[in-house]
Amino acid sequence: MRMPALLRDDPHVRPLILLVLVVVLLSALDAGQGRFLSTATAFTTFEMFGDTGLVALGLGLTMMIREFDLSVVGIFSAAGCIAVLTGGTDPWIGLGLALAVGLLAGLVQGWLIVWLRLGSIGVTLGGMLVCSGVAYVLSENRTLPYDNIQVALTLTQPIAAFLSIRSLLTLAMFAVAAFVIGKTRIGRDLVAIGSERRAAVIAGVNVDAMIVGIFAFSGTMAALAGVLVAYSLASASPAGLSDVIVPAATAAILGGVSLSGGTGRPLGIALGMLVLGVLHAGFNALGAPPYVNEIAMGAVLLAVAVADGPHLLRRVRMATRLISPR
Repeated sequence: MRMPALLRDDPHVRPLILLVLVVVLLSALDAGQGRFLSTATAFTTFEMFGDTGLVALGLGLTMMIREFDLSVVGIFSAAGCIAVLTGGTDPWIGLGLALAVGLLAGLVQGWLIVWLRLGSIGVTLGGMLVCSGVAYVLSENRTLPYDNIQVALTLTQPIAAFLSIRSLLTLAMFAVAAFVIGKTRIGRDLVAIGSERRAAVIAGVNVDAMIVGIFAFSGTMAALAGVLVAYSLASASPAGLSDVIVPAATAAILGGVSLSGGTGRPLGIALGMLVLGVLHAGFNALGAPPYVNEIAMGAVLLAVAVADGPHLLRRVRMATRLISPR
């Protein structure tokens, strides 16, 4: 008895199954009272998707090439502060400057990694501290108000009841990334680098350029997410959403990305982010205390980690051989 090919080969099936199971579980806990299956819950889910989805996308791609970008925390905070300080009159100016900083931070870190052959953890930890320090200097360790309230209202205005400009933009970025990685050589090279870097070099992949490009993309996505959150909240803080890396990394892992590299896809990361969004919005709708959501998120992540363990998979295969008909 073998696992169906669809479940074994399609990287999107597992996160989709997780999403369905979470929805079914929360619906059962709601017991038909209409608190969970509501427009408000759907809107909250997609707002969380808009908050952290772009960070998860960039971080997930660095994980796919067997690296890790800790600097997204600092870039996220610094970009929000830069946008609020410079975008009061024209929000596009603040957005442009913040994206430039995120892009530059990613390029510098990627270049240091490939030029000096350094580990990404150490380099991006330094990048996180530098960017976080910049955010504290710019904000003078206080919350910065953003006076252009119209921008905040526009970004958070419901569209089709449960979406907003922020969540739609995040969905669009995931769609573009899914197309590029699924339909172009960039995606094949990215998977090759994460699977076996030496073999990728022999095959003619420009590994160094890809690494720099992925880190530049990750920095830009973190900056864009920071700007969108700051504009939506009409304020920025150097410590605002400083735990963004936890849900971002969790979403990537739930979406099929492995720390060992070479696995995962953007749409899988998006589904993983939606799993977290549904858990967060669902338990809030049910009136559960915040720690219940943390426990549930940890339990789901632990279950996925155990399921991905090579020893478990080996034992499952052995068991299926024993019970399969001869």
